[in-house]
Amino acid sequence: MTDIVLPDLLTLTAAAVPAAEAVFDAALARLRDTVTEDGRVSARLIEANQTAAHGVAWLATYVESLRQMQNWASRVAEQGKFGEVEQLIHQIAFGEYLHHIAGGIPMSQGEILHLQELGLGWDALSGFQCQEVQTLMARGNTQAARIRLVELMQERAAEITVGVTGLDDELEMIREQFRRYAVEKVEPFAHDWHLKDELIPMEVIEELAEMGVFGLTIPEEYGGFGLTKAAMVVVSEELSRGYIGVGSLGTRSEIAAELIEGGGTDEQKAHWLPKIASAEILPTAVFTEPNTGSDLGSLRTRAIKDDNGDYRVTGNKTWITHAARTHVMTLLARTDPDTTDHRGLSMFLAEKTPGTDDNPFPTDGMSGGEIEVLGYRGMKEYELGFDNFHVKGENLLGGVEGQGFKQLMKTFEAARIQTAARAIGVAQSALDQGLQYAQDRKQFGKSLIEFPRVASKLAMMAVEIMVARQLTYFSAWEKDHDRRCDLEAGMAKLLGARVAWAAADNALQIHGGNGFALEYRISRILCDARILNIFEGAAEIQAQVIARRLLG
Repeated sequence: MTDIVLPDLLTLTAAAVPAAEAVFDAALARLRDTVTEDGRVSARLIEANQTAAHGVAWLATYVESLRQMQNWASRVAEQGKFGEVEQLIHQIAFGEYLHHIAGGIPMSQGEILHLQELGLGWDALSGFQCQEVQTLMARGNTQAARIRLVELMQERAAEITVGVTGLDDELEMIREQFRRYAVEKVEPFAHDWHLKDELIPMEVIEELAEMGVFGLTIPEEYGGFGLTKAAMVVVSEELSRGYIGVGSLGTRSEIAAELIEGGGTDEQKAHWLPKIASAEILPTAVFTEPNTGSDLGSLRTRAIKDDNGDYRVTGNKTWITHAARTHVMTLLARTDPDTTDHRGLSMFLAEKTPGTDDNPFPTDGMSGGEIEVLGYRGMKEYELGFDNFHVKGENLLGGVEGQGFKQLMKTFEAARIQTAARAIGVAQSALDQGLQYAQDRKQFGKSLIEFPRVASKLAMMAVEIMVARQLTYFSAWEKDHDRRCDLEAGMAKLLGARVAWAAADNALQIHGGNGFALEYRISRILCDARILNIFEGAAEIQAQVIARRLLG
């Protein structure tokens, strides 16, 4: 133990949490006053005051992050595992995030949220004047603390995570299993798949199926493992650390299974869930359209019922991941042509024939073309066209029209939790690459890691990964206990995506010019990290959703 660690750390951080909560309470009250019209929250005024609304969402995310870091620290302390690494992570996180709250929260690289944007003055920080908060801000995140953390990271390089996660032994055993798999079967080959823009080999999918990835959270009665969302998070995290494409393979099955389990008939559950769990069939999600983006309520693709009770689908979809070689599409289409919003949408389990490289879309009434992308290439992205495409009437999810949007909304919690987990994995991959390069690369007679600013970059990666990790674990825990967690899942996704991009960007900076060379893995990781702020709800949309939820 060194004297760099603050004495009575948990007491200091316990006092800081309510101080941060007080700032948030003031900001939310001010925002509510600003956007309330005739006694009701106004969507028009939220949009007119978008910076403040999104800023409150980010502030809420920071406060929840500190709250969950405090819970994590207390928990591992009770277990006797709150060692020097964990203490340094904890104090650096609080020192940094308290400064952000007081001085400016980075919503993106060029958008710093200041208190004045929230209609607050310095008096809102009155709670920050206490000795505990001032000590953390002055001494929590120092160069000495960051350098010491990196020294310990090098000494404990064999450990899977920087600092104990606070999860139980069973989940850590799952982590070890999938970390071994990623190291042996994914990491040596992922960069080549990326450079050649190749689909992840079927052999990998078959191996993941044997390991239970596609049926991880599907109930045992339907052939799955019946594990928790927390287990799903750990698996997604470690597979994405190997390669985001591999970590995302399970996302398609997770979304499809959630849709069927939550909205399907008993017959649909019995038919589809075992096949998804075993990977006998591979699903893909077909929601987004060229001119709608996140505005799913404006979808135009239509499904018309024919005389036989089946449906004929016509329209266009875009940004459809892993579309070519899958067997079934969870397809959102408009069944009520007289509607122009979400109320006329229905969800279908639309069957198709898996394609080949030469003929990716052989099914009648369906065509498609690949969208060339910077990263996240292992499953490929496609534009799809439907022209009188046939869907069996029995494959209307739930057997009732007009429920599609509601059914889809039920999946957003799990999808965003998993996306946050993928972000943690990508961030950890960036840290792995940055740390190794900083140790190996010599400049001016010593390793890069011996330079304070290089070490500080690595330290902050490790710290923010733990912050995002604890926020994500908390959202999964809430989901596992059947509590509404769209707010927590959204926060985890919002922060996790920013952390992944920052980690990748800083790791590439450590590589210098070599990081810009395609032959180095960090160039791929940077491209992969960039999508996380866009899919499953762009950061701006995510902040909007959080703000609306906070305002009730």
